[in-house]
Order: sequence, then structure tokens, then C-alpha cells
Amino acid sequence: MTYVLALTGGIATGKSTADQFFKKQNIPIVDCDKIAHDLMEPKNTSWQAIKDNFGEEYLNDDQTINRKKLGQLVFSDKSALNKLNQLTHPLIFDKTIQKIESYQNEDMVILDAPVYFESGWDKKNIADGILVITLPETVQIDRLKQRNNLTDEEARMRIKSQIPLDKKTQLADFVIENTGTIKELESKLEQLLNKIKKEG
Repeated sequence: MTYVLALTGGIATGKSTADQFFKKQNIPIVDCDKIAHDLMEPKNTSWQAIKDNFGEEYLNDDQTINRKKLGQLVFSDKSALNKLNQLTHPLIFDKTIQKIESYQNEDMVILDAPVYFESGWDKKNIADGILVITLPETVQIDRLKQRNNLTDEEARMRIKSQIPLDKKTQLADFVIENTGTIKELESKLEQLLNKIKKEG
């Protein structure tokens, strides 16, 4: 049986760094963001749904989706975000399940799902354990501003579009606070893997 560990948290809390660690351990990763991006490529299912429901003004000249423009809309308008999620989440979910099933000979798979709780996937029982990577909101805002070149207000709006981290930690099986160095995060992840292996 493959153990599926859902990796989630908040935006800019360190999930990508955790992914790098798991890759080094040769644990396959099902990356929901990558699946979402692939489905938004021209003529793919999410692309079609966005074009039909939001209009061609959200496409670039080369027909790709103008992510910046779409992002500005959905992060400032809750109903637009809900609409986008209703259109794309079921498509992403189906593709994710296919991906997980393709690794059924592996001991463990990491399901990197930034909006695991927001999508209601925790109710679908697709993971054996849920790991939330967390950090204080002030640090999260600073990291997000630096990483995505956002203003303070833009960063706060993006964070507010997700379920608060303290709520996610209550729903998680494992919680790791990422306030130290990369080395410290890797050490915590290693301890977690040993714990999961030990407990089967």
C-alpha cells in the first residue's frame, strides 16, 4: 500500500523547499499547482472553462491565460475566486487521482496541494496523513512580498484568500513550523519521515 502524505500550508510557507527535500529522498511528488498550470494551457480543459466563463479579455495575444490579470480579479473578488475554483478544482482533482494511482508501486507519495482544505479534499480522504507547514503571518507576508514582488496589501489579500494557518494546523496530522534555516526544515522533515516509517 502506498502511503499518501498531503503537503499543504499557506502561500510562501516553504512547501517548495519541502518538495526539494522529498525529491532528494526519491519520493515521488504529485504537484497540484503543476497539474493546474498544465490544465490551463491553451485548448486544455481549465483553459476552455476560463475562456468560456471569464471571457477572452483574460487571454494574452498568444492565447495563453493572462494569470496576472486573472489573479488580480480573483484575489480582490471572492465570488470570482469561488467561480474559478468551482470550474477548475474538479478537473484538477480527477487528474491528481490519476497521478497518485500511477505511483501505486511506491512506498510513499507526496501530494503537494496548496489548497487542500480550501478545495474540500480533506473530506474526500485521498491522503493517509496531512502535513501543514506553517510560520507566523508577519514572516509569511515578508516572504510573499519578496518572492512575488507584491505590495503589502496584495500579499495580505492573497493570504486572506486561504483558510487561516492556525485553522489548518488544527486539521493536520503533522505540523512543522518553518521559522529557521533550510537545514532545520530538512531535519524536521527527516524526523517526520522516520516517524511515519516507524508507525507504518
